[in-house]
Amino acid sequence: MTIEPEWTIIKLLKWTESYLDSHDIDSPRMTAEILLAFTLQTKRINLYLQHDKPLSHDELTRFKMLIKRRISREPVAYITGSKGFWTFDLEVTRDVLIPRPDTECMVETALAFLPDRKTDPPKRILDLGTGSGAIIISLASERPSHEYVATDRSPAAAILAAKNAVKNGLGEKIFFFCSDWFQGIHPQQTFDIIVSNPPYIPTETIASLAPEINRFEPRMALDGGYDGLSDIRKIIHAAPDHMKPEGYLLLEIGFDQMKPVSEIAGDSGFYTDIEFIQDDAGHHRVVRLKKS
Repeated sequence: MTIEPEWTIIKLLKWTESYLDSHDIDSPRMTAEILLAFTLQTKRINLYLQHDKPLSHDELTRFKMLIKRRISREPVAYITGSKGFWTFDLEVTRDVLIPRPDTECMVETALAFLPDRKTDPPKRILDLGTGSGAIIISLASERPSHEYVATDRSPAAAILAAKNAVKNGLGEKIFFFCSDWFQGIHPQQTFDIIVSNPPYIPTETIASLAPEINRFEPRMALDGGYDGLSDIRKIIHAAPDHMKPEGYLLLEIGFDQMKPVSEIAGDSGFYTDIEFIQDDAGHHRVVRLKKS
């Protein structure tokens, strides 16, 4: 890959779009804009307001390195260290799964059960496997009068999530700690709502996923065992011990897992109500379980 010196922003954008497209990179124009804006430490709109501005040699060199990383299929979010979710830009590293728009369905579902009135008694919310903190930070920002706890079995992930909370002014609202699902939760601690986006991809399916996923994202955040339901089973069976009467468990699931998840929850005998919520693509993305 060679880039001539004295290239203007607009010329470089056009060249990069074509180059990325020739390497089968999704959304080549948007990718070029994001990485060039990141290189220049500016907003994407400014690329067009200053479209005839030439780049310096150092800027071109830095941009070239970013493009090489993307050509190797490293996700843009890991390259820039940032991903937008809900109303935030969250820091992300290879220690955590990159937040997806589909997961905002979880936030919307949980918010429906969290009173917005400060006069209502505060509820307790637990986020299992918080990763970057995307779900719990979004909930705490929208309903700050409640109590929030988040765990992750990865110390690096728990630290990053706490860092994201602090950056977004919620460091005092959410208690983060390291725990493998419920292992670190005191038996007497109960919650009104438990949310989780657990691993739900079958082990043998991971190799067939896009390189951006199977080569870069943390496997323990993806691998749901032989049928993709290993961690979902654990959570469904263990959650009632940590739920208040008529509390709710919300889980993100795979688009084709509605039937087996319904069977697991029904056979457990712990829940009186099982409901599936669709994401914007029409997939059953979240299951809501009400404790008996």
